Formats: sequence, structure tokens, C-alpha cells
Amino acid sequence: MAREREHGTLDVRAATRRTALTLSPGLPLAQWRHLGRQMFVVTDSSAWWLGDWLIYGRREYPDRYRRALTESGLDYQTLRNYAWVAGKFEPSRRRARLSFQHHAEVAGIPPDEQDEWLARAEREGWSRNELRRRVRAHRRDDRALPHPLVPLRVPSDRRVRWQQAAEAAGLDLLDWIVSRLDEAAGEPVRPEPWTDADIGA
Repeated sequence: MAREREHGTLDVRAATRRTALTLSPGLPLAQWRHLGRQMFVVTDSSAWWLGDWLIYGRREYPDRYRRALTESGLDYQTLRNYAWVAGKFEPSRRRARLSFQHHAEVAGIPPDEQDEWLARAEREGWSRNELRRRVRAHRRDDRALPHPLVPLRVPSDRRVRWQQAAEAAGLDLLDWIVSRLDEAAGEPVRPEPWTDADIGA
């Protein structure tokens, strides 16, 4: 029999290892499903936890956290994305009924729009992919309106870096550029806290 333990851990007939989960034969369907839901919550929550951990480390241990990141063995670009999304949403604005990836989809737009899109996704039960589709369609419609063109000459190495950053943020390049410019226009100018220099690249 499975029973909920304090702090949300589940006592089931299972053995866990770093690289495996072994379930006992005859595990009832309800327990198997509940265990799956619990594992999803832990997986999704860990993205927030890692993002908050990075933000804390950067703030509290600026001279040591970069080495800790390297020693963690975790992918730098993934960690950078976790920290970027976590930094865009104070814990009070994070919606427990939506995944970290839902939040990542709207992290690059202004906070009031983030809240509006997340509220709709929660209310309508949208998947992350559906939220992405709707946000992109909205932005395409917005771009269809007449806008002045701003020519921009960019060295190819810079464009490649921008493209990689946009992909890590889950945005197309134009949306990423616009979100970064919007951020710069709405906030005091300061150095970008997450640059390739942070890892010695």
C-alpha cells in the first residue's frame, strides 16, 4: 500500500538509484500513476530550484559560484535558461498549476503580458505547446501591422551568439531581440549578468 508521507514523499514498492527506478511487480495502477505525477512535479520544480540556486549563488558568492557551476557538471546553457526564467518571475508570480516551461514561453515579454498569458493558459488548460502557438500567433498578428523598419548590421559571430541565446530562451531570434530591447528600455542600463564571460568563454 502506498501512503503519503510528510513533505510529499511517497512510500511505494520501488527502489531508486541515480540512473534507475525499479518498481515492484503488481504495483496498483493508482499508485503507479500517482508516482508518475510526483516525479513530474519534482522534475518541473527542480528547474525553479536550480534557477533560484543560481541567482542566490551569483548574489551571495560572486567570487565562487562560477567555479561551483563548472564543478556541478550541469549544462551551462540549460542552467543559464533556468536562472533567466526564475529571475523573470518572483516566487509569488509563479503558477503552481503550470509548468516551468509554460513560464519560459512568456519570460521574454513584459510582466503584465506574462501574467495575462499565464492566466489564460491556466484557465483554458493549455499545454506548453498550445501557449507557445498562441503567443507566436499573437506576435505575428502584431507584426503584421505597419511598423517602421530598423536596419541593423551585425557581425556573423554576434548573430550566432544571439541565435543561441534566443534558442535557449525558447524564442525565435526576432522575438528575443525585441524582448531584450524592451527590457533595456524599461530598466536602468546595467551590464548583462549572464554572459559568456561568466564561464570564461
